[in-house]
Amino acid sequence: MGKPAPGTRLLAEVMGTFIFFFLGFSGIAASVETGGGGIGNLGIAFGFGLGLALAITAFGHISGGHFNPAVTAGLALARKHPNAEVIPYWVAQLVGGFGAVLVQAIVFDSTVTDALSTKPGATVDDWGALVLEIVATALFVMVILTVATDKRAPWYGVMAPLMIGLYIFTAVEVLGATSGGSFNPARSLDPVLWNQEWGDVWIYIVGPLAGGILGGAIWASLVGRGAEAES
Repeated sequence: MGKPAPGTRLLAEVMGTFIFFFLGFSGIAASVETGGGGIGNLGIAFGFGLGLALAITAFGHISGGHFNPAVTAGLALARKHPNAEVIPYWVAQLVGGFGAVLVQAIVFDSTVTDALSTKPGATVDDWGALVLEIVATALFVMVILTVATDKRAPWYGVMAPLMIGLYIFTAVEVLGATSGGSFNPARSLDPVLWNQEWGDVWIYIVGPLAGGILGGAIWASLVGRGAEAES
C-alpha cells in the first residue's frame, strides 16, 4: 500500500487535531460551566490524553498522527518526516485546532473561550514555565520517536496511540498547574487567535518548539543510530 497523497495526509492532520483539541477543550468547558463540580483537572487531563490517543487511532496511519507543531519539528530533525512538509503540517494543525475553538465559541460564551488560554501557575514565573515546557516536550518527542518509529521496541506500532496519549495525560495532570500543560504550540495559539489574549502565548510557542527540536536531536544521537542500523 502506497503512501497517501499529500492532500490526504494534511486533511488527516486537520481532522486528528480537531478531535484531539475538541475533546480536551470540551473538558475545560465542562469544568468552567459546572464550576469544577462536573469535571476537574483529572478529567481535563483525560480529555487531552485520551483525545490524542483516539485521534492517532483514527488518523495516525494516514498522516503519522502528529497533531502538534513541536512533534512535526522533532520528527523532521530526527529524519522521520520530510522537511518540505513541516510548514504544511503546521498549517493543517492550526486549522484543525482552530475549528475546535470555534465549536466552543459557538456553544459557550467568552468565559469558556478565555479559559482555553494557557497560563503559568500562580507560583511559577514565565521562565520557569518555559523550562518545564521545553523539558516535557522533549521527553514527549522522544517517546513518540521510540513507540512510533523504532521497530526494535517491543511496543512499537500497535501500542503507540495508548503510550503517546498516556504521556500527555500524565504530563497535563502533573504539570498543568505549574507550566500550564501545553506541550503544543497549536494548542495554545489557537485559543489566542480567537480571544486575543497574547500575554503568555510566547512561552507555549517557544517552549514546545525548542523542546521538540531538543528531543528530536537527543533521540537521533542516542537512539536513532541503532534504529537506522536495524532498518
